[in-house]
Amino acid sequence: MPTRRAHAIWEGGLQGGKGSFEGESGAVSASYSFGSRFGDAGGSNPEELLAAAEAACYSMALSVGLEQAGHTGTRVRSDAACTVEKQADGFKITGIKLKVRATVPGMDAAAFQQLAEATKAACPVSKALAAVPIELDAALE
Repeated sequence: MPTRRAHAIWEGGLQGGKGSFEGESGAVSASYSFGSRFGDAGGSNPEELLAAAEAACYSMALSVGLEQAGHTGTRVRSDAACTVEKQADGFKITGIKLKVRATVPGMDAAAFQQLAEATKAACPVSKALAAVPIELDAALE
């Protein structure tokens, strides 16, 4: 299996500094700063990357689970929101909210809910983020 790589550079102090990151493919790259991470300034941040990774991995993992259950989804959309908060000992990622909507002809809602929860436990990125609570809101469209 492949190993994926990325790099990041930070220049300057915390609040006045700036950084950038890029994945090895070149498909993912952005600048980030204290303001883009902890405020509303333009740019990206690590939490946005974690949210994108969770949403992408979950959508793909759910599609696999649907096929294994004998259903082919025509569309799976996952929206993830990753929260970072100030804690007594610094900053901490406190949770991810994952909203999933899927179009799966012929599947009933109860079976879908069961599979959606199982996918949350089996998704490789969810496993990697096991220290972070992931709240799932999944429904058929």
